[in-house]
Amino acid sequence: MTNAPAFPPRWKVSEPELIGETFSSCIWKVRLEDGSPAIVKALKPFDDVADELRGEHFLAWRRGEGAVRLLGRDGHSMLLEYGGETLLSQVLVEQGDNAATAIAADVMAKLFSPSDHPYPSELQPLRERFASLFKKAATDRGIGGDSPYVEAGAIADRLLANPHDIRPLHGDLHHENILRGPRGWLVIDPKGVLGDPGFDAANMFYNPLDRDALCLAPERIAHMAEVFSRTLRQSPPAILDHAIAYGCLSAAWHHEDDNAVEENRELSIAAAIRAVRARF
Repeated sequence: MTNAPAFPPRWKVSEPELIGETFSSCIWKVRLEDGSPAIVKALKPFDDVADELRGEHFLAWRRGEGAVRLLGRDGHSMLLEYGGETLLSQVLVEQGDNAATAIAADVMAKLFSPSDHPYPSELQPLRERFASLFKKAATDRGIGGDSPYVEAGAIADRLLANPHDIRPLHGDLHHENILRGPRGWLVIDPKGVLGDPGFDAANMFYNPLDRDALCLAPERIAHMAEVFSRTLRQSPPAILDHAIAYGCLSAAWHHEDDNAVEENRELSIAAAIRAVRARF
């Protein structure tokens, strides 16, 4: 059992309960002074800690619109609004994929709603986030290969050169990061990226991670493209281009980690999306 850290006295929290632990953080459910629940996310020292810290700036900027509120910060620990217990993945199981996709679209609309506050300067530019894809594409080109990475790198470069819109993005939007609580559906765990909102729609095509047959289904891919195109006011082909680029970026990350199983999963879904894209 992981021992609870010493929380800052000014937070006035009590009854810590460890409800989740990943390679990057420990998640504690606590009680605020008024008895209401909250979350403490205590980051561990790991390579991509900057991702999590940028996410904190995103939450502070969003001020609770479509996302959980940032209630406090102390070093690498964040005090967060309690977002609830019903994950979007549960809706998928109980009500079907179309219902879950509709909720995700509504959440995106709220998340991308205008703000009177300037964007945080700490956010990661989207082109920088695509560095691993561009590196893999360059390597494949160098050996004369016509790989999915080369094609996806060209698609990503075109999207980045001509963004439909530029605004703060969640950066890792999927069924386990959208949940329902007292304030309705909200997002958690943003990465804090700056770029075209199509990037945030893209990850949804590859999730849930344990539903490969669903992710590979052409009718599901086409339906998601139509729904998200209306939400983001982009064409379905543009949404699918974002999805192809994102999937190959994710595959490039897995390639760097020598995780061939996950790399091949992402590439197979990207290929299915490419086939649907060809029909538009």
